[in-house]
Amino acid sequence: MSSRTGNRDPGSRSPEPEWPSSGALTSAARHDRPERPVRHDSGEVQSRTRLLDLPVGLVEDLRCGGVRRSDSAEHYSPQFQVCLPYHGLFVWHVGRDTVVGDANQVLFVTGGEGYRISRPLPSGYAELIITPELCVLSEIANATGARLPSHALFRRRSWRASPPLQSFRARFLSWATGASDVDDLEAEELVLSLLRYALQSDGAHGGRGAATTARLIRRTKQFLEAELADPIRLRDVGRAVGASPAYLTHLFRRVEGTSLHQYLTQLRLARALVELPHADDLTTLAIDIGFSSHSHFTAAFRRAFGVTPSEFRQTSRGRLRPSPP
Repeated sequence: MSSRTGNRDPGSRSPEPEWPSSGALTSAARHDRPERPVRHDSGEVQSRTRLLDLPVGLVEDLRCGGVRRSDSAEHYSPQFQVCLPYHGLFVWHVGRDTVVGDANQVLFVTGGEGYRISRPLPSGYAELIITPELCVLSEIANATGARLPSHALFRRRSWRASPPLQSFRARFLSWATGASDVDDLEAEELVLSLLRYALQSDGAHGGRGAATTARLIRRTKQFLEAELADPIRLRDVGRAVGASPAYLTHLFRRVEGTSLHQYLTQLRLARALVELPHADDLTTLAIDIGFSSHSHFTAAFRRAFGVTPSEFRQTSRGRLRPSPP
């Protein structure tokens, strides 16, 4: 997450992350050139690519790399934004809240509100940022512009992305970065569909709870993201975050509305959505993202998204127009 006009601080030195190819800029982006990755003195790698600039809103692909454990500079976005992280993890410090941004979350940014970002993992993060026109967002959210800051979504700041939304997000990203000739009307319809679906809650999890609860959940998510490629046992998670397995499993399900295992599987599958267009060996990919075998990966993928990994890879490589869930 990053403001359109906010500050940028140097971070800690870390290796450049392996990002998926961003592809070519679509014609619907009004021929704006994407920003190239820039290496700062700190070793940070950051790019912000304008994918689509349309009457209904702006869609950007933001990629940041390197560890930054504390960001003292305050950023802000003058506009309301809906953010769809799809790779890695970051922590969004806004108001009195500390919100984890990972591939299982949708984030809602209130215009004009200050925030800070920290990046606890070397892999950094990447996300789609939608900055809709205020009238468009107000209509879809069923709220006037004056009421948007008090809208339940923007007060809550985040909720969990469903597997259909994750699949749509991945297909949209592949299409937007790879299509060579896109009609503006088609692009606007897809952006509105993605925005509308992102504003629909899965209704599966409750409130944030006390600060100690939020901190424990945040540390748990960081551990799962950092270790998702390896076998993970419950006692390993509990030891890493300082909680008993029994307490942790109960608390995580109460706050997130799902089990630790299901949350981890959804993270692994979200990583697969990003990697599949570029993967030639599906068995190697399955092992690399933490599945025990190709068959285990295929069964979980089909159960979540309704297609096999090879079918998804074929359609994403073909740059086909994504269909809303």
